Amino acid sequence: MNALQKLAAQLPDAAKDLRLNLPNVLQSAVLSPAQAWGVALAVAMATRHPELRDAALADAETAVGAAVVDDAVAAASLMAMNNIYYRFRHLVGRPEYEQKAPRLRMQRLQKPATNAADLELMALAVSAVHGCAMCVAAHESVVTKAGITEDQVHDAIRIAAVIHGLAVAIPIPRSAVA
Repeated sequence: MNALQKLAAQLPDAAKDLRLNLPNVLQSAVLSPAQAWGVALAVAMATRHPELRDAALADAETAVGAAVVDDAVAAASLMAMNNIYYRFRHLVGRPEYEQKAPRLRMQRLQKPATNAADLELMALAVSAVHGCAMCVAAHESVVTKAGITEDQVHDAIRIAAVIHGLAVAIPIPRSAVA
């Protein structure tokens, strides 16, 4: 049993569906292991749940290695910045903000440790969790133009949904609350 499954085993019965869904989504028939684990780790980081992040990191390091982990960290951290900025521009809806240059560096998207399409897929999943419509649309367009199929996008978002659900359902140790 891997670290994420051990964590999911602690879920209350009310969240049993997450426990059952986790192995299914991680064993996608259309995503490579690097894509599945990259998405899982990037989203786990985006949830800011330390136990979930650490479990996903341990599993990803074992399953796919340092390059995928590096890209997942890049995707999670870049989208933490970009999703706030672009969601603000979208929500405000004022043309004055649309005309201003973001002046936020995103060079890592051009220099992935793995490949550009996989890093963009991770960024798409994190953007979906953060609810940034502009970023979701932009990253979905980039990944599909790069050859990622709709089925792959769909499975990546399924992984993101389950990992996010785990972050909500995993019991918080009483020592962390006190």
